[in-house]
Amino acid sequence: MIQVRALTQHAEFSAAVRLQQEIWGFEEIELLPVRLFVVATKIGGQVFGAYEGDLLVGFCLAIPGLKPAGVYYLHSHMLGVRPEFRNAGVGRMLKLKQREEALGRGIALIEWTFDPLEIKNAYFNMERLGAIVRRYVLNQYGTTSSHLHGGLPTDRCTAEWWLNSPRVGAILEHGKHEPEPVEVTISVPANIAHLRENEPKLAREIQLRISEGFSAAFARNLAVIGFNRTEVAGTYLLGKWQSS
Repeated sequence: MIQVRALTQHAEFSAAVRLQQEIWGFEEIELLPVRLFVVATKIGGQVFGAYEGDLLVGFCLAIPGLKPAGVYYLHSHMLGVRPEFRNAGVGRMLKLKQREEALGRGIALIEWTFDPLEIKNAYFNMERLGAIVRRYVLNQYGTTSSHLHGGLPTDRCTAEWWLNSPRVGAILEHGKHEPEPVEVTISVPANIAHLRENEPKLAREIQLRISEGFSAAFARNLAVIGFNRTEVAGTYLLGKWQSS
C-alpha cells in the first residue's frame, strides 16, 4: 500500500535526490541538492514522499512564492515518480497532499511548469486536477542533460491550480467539469516522444508551431480550459476562463 507523508530527514532528502537522477538522468550539476529540500521545509514550502513500505516511489517539492499584488502561493518545482509506479496514481496522491496542506494554511493557488509536448502530463494537469494555463515560457531552463528533453529547448506551460475553484472541486469530486466554450485548439502528435528521439528537426518544428499558437491565444486573454487525448494526438482546448 502506498502512503504519502512529509519528508523531514536528511536521509529522506538524499533518497529524493537519487530518485531525480534515476527518473530524469540529470548530470550532477542539474540535480536539486539536499540543501534545497532542507530550505523548502524551513521557509513554508512542501516536501512530500510516497512510499511503498520503505521504498521511496515518488516525491514532490514546492517553494513559497509571492505575486506582484502581494498574494502568496506555492510553486511546485518538481514531482517525480519511479517508472514502474507511474500508472499507480502516485502523482495524483502527491498533488492531493499538496492541496490538502496548502488549504490548511489558507493558500489558494499552486503553480508548476510542464512541458507542453508531454501529452500524458497535460491531460493529468487539466483533466485530472483541473489546472488551467495562461502563460507560456520559452526555453525556461535552457538545454538540459536529461534524455527526456531530447535536446530541445525547455519551453514550458505554467499550470495554475486554483485549489478552491468550482472547476477543481467538480473534477476532484465527480471526475469531470462542466464544458466551457472552446475558441482555439492546439494539437501535439501522439508520437512526439519518438520524433524527439529519432527526428529532432521535425520535433523542433512542432515545438515552434505550438509556441506560436499559445502566444497568439494568450495574447487574446484565452486560457487552456481542457485537454482531449486520442491515439493520434493530444489537443489543448482554449477559451475564456472564469475564476468563479
